[in-house]
Amino acid sequence: MKNTYPNFRKVALAEGISFLFLLLVAMPLKYFAGLPKAVTITGSLHGILFVAFAALAWELKTRHNKDFRWLLKAGLASILPFGTFVQDREWKKEEAALSAA
Repeated sequence: MKNTYPNFRKVALAEGISFLFLLLVAMPLKYFAGLPKAVTITGSLHGILFVAFAALAWELKTRHNKDFRWLLKAGLASILPFGTFVQDREWKKEEAALSAA
């Protein structure tokens, strides 16, 4: 599938945004404004995006013969705030290299 990298990067971006929204908006709303529904909704969306991210990362690893360290770095990027945004630079270079080949 030709669109593996672009789809993976889009989901990674959405997952990173949802994680930051969960941490910086929904959790303060829950604990300081008494609105637990914010975490329920945002947490569910983030969970779906996290699972999609993990599935696409595995697909990318398998399809493009990435080593296990690549998968570990992707996993670490997904659990650190701003991690997917920082790691996206490397993924963009990898995508460009594949397109050129």
